[in-house]
Amino acid sequence: MERIILFDGICNLCNSSVQFIIKRDPSGKFKFTSLQGEMGQKLLKKHGIRTDINSFVLIENEKIYVKSNAALCVGKQLNGAWKLVSVFFIIPWTIRDYLYDIIAKNRYKWFGKKESCMLPSPEWKNRFLE
Repeated sequence: MERIILFDGICNLCNSSVQFIIKRDPSGKFKFTSLQGEMGQKLLKKHGIRTDINSFVLIENEKIYVKSNAALCVGKQLNGAWKLVSVFFIIPWTIRDYLYDIIAKNRYKWFGKKESCMLPSPEWKNRFLE
């Protein structure tokens, strides 16, 4: 089963989220690539997603999840109590995505951003698509 997470490579919150996921996914179910990178742009185009999308994206077996659906689908597959995030699926996606959009809109202001995409540590390098 292929699971690829596309994330904003210059966003501090997004980079922290990737590190959070890696630490709770020791079996390496998830692979990562930045939205801004060549591979990320190819995957967006391949799946008919706008290349300027401003969201966390999960591609799981050719099915696309964005925003809160992507985050919850990832969370329910992580080790530990994070599986319990799936209870939030009972909240209508319109409400979840409204809250997601508020955070996404303010993420640089609240969490900052980098000048360039993060470079993975050597032990995590195989989890990132180039």
